[in-house]
Amino acid sequence: MALRESHKFVATINGDTLTFETGKLAEQAGGAVTVKYGDTVMFAVATMSKETREMDFFPLSVDYEEKMYAAGRIPGSFFRREGRPSESAILTGRVADRSIRPLFSDSLRNEVQVVLTAFSHDQERQVDVLGITAASAALMISDIPWDGPVAGVRIGLIDGELVVNPKISEMDKSILDLRVAGTAEAINMVECGAVEVAEETVIAALMLAHQIIQQLVAIQIEMAQEVGKPKYQPPLREINVALMDDVSSKAREGIRQVLRTYTERDARGEALEALYAEVKQGYALANAGKPEEEQISLKEVGAFLEDILKQEVRTRIIVDGIRPDNRGYTEIRPLSAEVNILPRVHGTGLFQRGQTQVLTIATLGTPRDSQAVDSLTAEESKRYLHHYNFPPYSTGETGRIGSPKRREIGHGALAETALRSMIPDEKEFPYTIRLVSEVMSSNGSTSMASVCGSTLALMDAGVPIKQPVAGIAMGLIKEGDQYAVLTDIQGMEDHLGDMDFKVAGTRNGITALQMDIKIAGVTEDVLKKALEQARVARMQILDVMLEAIAEPRMQLKDSAPRMVSLKIDTDKIGLVIGPGGKTIRSLQERLTVKIDIENDGTVFIAGTDGITVNRAVAEIQSLTEDAEVGRIYTGKVKRIESYGVFVEFLPGKDGMVHISQLSDHHIATIEDEVSIGDEIMVMVTDVDRDGKVRLSRQAVLEGWTAEEARSRDKRPPGGGDRPRGGDRGGDRGGDRGGRGGDRPRGGDRGGDRGGRR
Repeated sequence: MALRESHKFVATINGDTLTFETGKLAEQAGGAVTVKYGDTVMFAVATMSKETREMDFFPLSVDYEEKMYAAGRIPGSFFRREGRPSESAILTGRVADRSIRPLFSDSLRNEVQVVLTAFSHDQERQVDVLGITAASAALMISDIPWDGPVAGVRIGLIDGELVVNPKISEMDKSILDLRVAGTAEAINMVECGAVEVAEETVIAALMLAHQIIQQLVAIQIEMAQEVGKPKYQPPLREINVALMDDVSSKAREGIRQVLRTYTERDARGEALEALYAEVKQGYALANAGKPEEEQISLKEVGAFLEDILKQEVRTRIIVDGIRPDNRGYTEIRPLSAEVNILPRVHGTGLFQRGQTQVLTIATLGTPRDSQAVDSLTAEESKRYLHHYNFPPYSTGETGRIGSPKRREIGHGALAETALRSMIPDEKEFPYTIRLVSEVMSSNGSTSMASVCGSTLALMDAGVPIKQPVAGIAMGLIKEGDQYAVLTDIQGMEDHLGDMDFKVAGTRNGITALQMDIKIAGVTEDVLKKALEQARVARMQILDVMLEAIAEPRMQLKDSAPRMVSLKIDTDKIGLVIGPGGKTIRSLQERLTVKIDIENDGTVFIAGTDGITVNRAVAEIQSLTEDAEVGRIYTGKVKRIESYGVFVEFLPGKDGMVHISQLSDHHIATIEDEVSIGDEIMVMVTDVDRDGKVRLSRQAVLEGWTAEEARSRDKRPPGGGDRPRGGDRGGDRGGDRGGRGGDRPRGGDRGGDRGGRR
């Protein structure tokens, strides 16, 4: 049987071709599309169940399947197959989810599943924004009701120029990584990491992205018109208008009174619960004795009560200019910051904004503590990690404690992005850095509180960050043409509002953005206003943080490991490792340190205290350094001959001290002056082309310069030894029965030759 006919649609983005193809693969799925960009191929399928589920939310799931074969790799796990999704895969799925979710009907209760799979990855075209576009295209041609399309675009900033969809290899030079999704009319999702980029530059990048989005949206509309399936019309939740009006008549004025009376969350919540219970009790009494099919649904009553609360809160904000806690639009809740909270840990920061409180702990480790990355990305390891935990007690509830959920992974990644560009280079600060943000209490924007807590913890740990970073969450209430941008949204404003726009940065510019909305999109004016209010708020928060700790500590905590790095010649790496790793193992066990050696010759040494680390540094330097003429070393006598002694002055390196250079006075025999195993100070007087080293103890005892030592070694004063010929003759005679050991001519030459034979 022949394959089904495929249909191709082509868009050109800045001279690059992006090809949509459908009809060949997954014919039983609701909609299936492959999108090819360069040699990266993203496959997307969208399917909807025919059964309507009884639940109070829309059941959408978006998953990105990361297949290692796409880059010609075999997974690194024991089973050599893909297991649970990596962090990057979860984040790719979340970006697509956040882009398409706002465009589904609130009344839809049929389960919708979107699955993204990278079939091919050329290591140049990134898959995340491609996944947004592919998911949208699959939904557009499917039978699933949806108010799309959307598309995703990445914008970089390289050498001062905005670049559309930069390649992975180009991103190393970019100080902006902006991912944007939107419809033809507006932007509806933003994710960004940056290196102190100005607000006006970010706005320009957002607008450029929207121009490209419009081109990709147009091609999807063309696809839907030519090959799209008829849209299925599932039964939507019917609204009982009569019941809604009745609930409104019983509860609306009471809800207004609660909002006017209580500005503190807990008291307001208790008052609302009491009011809701009273209203529901009235309907429960009315249900008594009625057949089940005639009874009023208390669940539906509860939903109407929440709808009324949402309407009243939004009206008070838009019309009356009153927020639930009586703050102004740009007012921040009370702030506090502390450091050095816990003993033993390497750094702590406690940040609180209103009822939102986050404790962040910093831990320093060695390079071997870095996280190995097994994904399609080019990144092989991470030395800076941020983990975010949101326990149920943070909202006064009970629940499961265990592995992080997708939301926790997403919030942790955002806080990590906010500080990544401020982390010092590995050469300056050769530690692996792990931050863990524990949410102690939550009432809005714990991810941005994590950014603030992380900055405090890093500075408390003595990490020389380039600039302190703070974060704030902006909200939006929009009714028709009226809107209000809110600074520092709390939980109720997030839940009942239209936008959650998180902005992090330094005094100099933005380092991270994340925007999620519940409406179709937001305009340039809203984005400008939100970014400006966020900038002002960021300065206020930084002032409070810097009162707690003005700059990174100059010294690490006593509990923190000590780590230094040094550079050795790559051809000396083997000397440090030793045969079968014997040398490096001995160093680590004897000094209780950890030693990591990179291929470029960078050596990282970590220990529990500075003394052991310094000893390890000295030993490695001595293992790898070359003898320096004129330098004084402390060495150990290893062998005694009649003409002189051999001294190990560096590990594995020895040189000869002629008898004439062993003391500052005449000696009859060498044994009168030194014994095997003695430690003596010697000066290097010469290193010949073969690497043989001549040493002088007399030079040290009499304070000679290297040139004086070299001159006197060749022409000993007083005629006590030979007048000419130096060590060469003496060494030769040394193994030939002593001929010429101290003879006036040629003495050392024969000894050295005889010794080699």
